[in-house]
Amino acid sequence: MFLKWFNRLILLVYALLILVPLYFVFVSSFKTSSNFFTSPFSWPDPFTWDNITGMFRNQPMWQYFGNSLVVTLGTVAIELLLSSMIAYAIVRWGGSVGKIVFALFIAGLIVPSQVSMLPIYSLTRTLGWSDSLTGLIVVSAAMLMPVSVFMLTGFMRMLNSEILEAGSMDGASEWRLYTRIALPLAAPSLAATATFLLVMVWNDLLIPMLMLSSKSKLTLPLALMQFRGEYVTNYPMMLTGVLVTAIPMIALFLLLQRYFVAGLTAGSLKG
Repeated sequence: MFLKWFNRLILLVYALLILVPLYFVFVSSFKTSSNFFTSPFSWPDPFTWDNITGMFRNQPMWQYFGNSLVVTLGTVAIELLLSSMIAYAIVRWGGSVGKIVFALFIAGLIVPSQVSMLPIYSLTRTLGWSDSLTGLIVVSAAMLMPVSVFMLTGFMRMLNSEILEAGSMDGASEWRLYTRIALPLAAPSLAATATFLLVMVWNDLLIPMLMLSSKSKLTLPLALMQFRGEYVTNYPMMLTGVLVTAIPMIALFLLLQRYFVAGLTAGSLKG
């Protein structure tokens, strides 16, 4: 009984750690600056929509939203295509070759992303990809490739090898086995990986900050930095931007939650 209530207490504390910041962001988005500083955690008094209307009236938020959408969808599409092919190849190769290739990608998880910032910046300038959404998509996909290969390789290893071998004996090529058998069977795993990548790319600040300089090409997280001045920071407006940025990802996760859970549990049983 004690352990049961202790677990509930831990879950309650964990829930508060998540809900309190969300509440703070929500109420701050509808406050004036004076109300924000005098009563940070109280309900807005007066309740105002000026932060939201002012954000879309004074800032090209729809353009920033479009930039984030293009970068996120482009990165995730490239990531899923390439990482699923690499994961399938690693599993099909097996043996020492598959282990070596897999180890090389895992090594990418060991190196902190900050270490590669200067080489990436130099390379993108040389290739003419700096201040480019296309360059940002390619770099973001490359940076996240070790993570997605790691996730999908584990899922691909749980596929029934007998089905693949039967298809191979019937004369199917590796490409046909990959597209007609492996991908459909790994659909829940792909959905789980896609959900994870969508959140990662949508909220990324470091790589866009490194590569983008034109105001017209800013993504949403980078655009929020505009509300921070050298001497004065408009905190209610900034937190309103955080709320607006978070809403699409919250809605997406709620819609894809069952696919995400199904993908995470797909590898628990080998069928």
